[in-house]
Amino acid sequence: MHELSIATAIIERAGELARTDGAEHVSAVTVRVGELAGVVPDALDFAFEVAREGTALAAARLVVEHVPAQAWCGPCAEEFAVGMPPFFWCPRCDRPSSELRSGRELQITGIG
Repeated sequence: MHELSIATAIIERAGELARTDGAEHVSAVTVRVGELAGVVPDALDFAFEVAREGTALAAARLVVEHVPAQAWCGPCAEEFAVGMPPFFWCPRCDRPSSELRSGRELQITGIG
């Protein structure tokens, strides 16, 4: 389960950011997780609970913002949902898209 290593990295980085801001404790960490990031949200939540023990984030909760995968079709100027499994063909003009606009995110967006 690679979610444990991701959760550990989130905890380490959130702890660093909190210390930089002078905070002793963190009550929540908000992360954006893209649909195509290869992360199972429930597994990440469980891994976060396990990895936070004994850290400054021991009482923190993980807030996950899900980001849908969206692609852009240049010829018809259409943004469309890619879905899972990903399908990169424009539903409007039936051409392949080469531009993924969102869906791969895995980033901390807030610490509280």
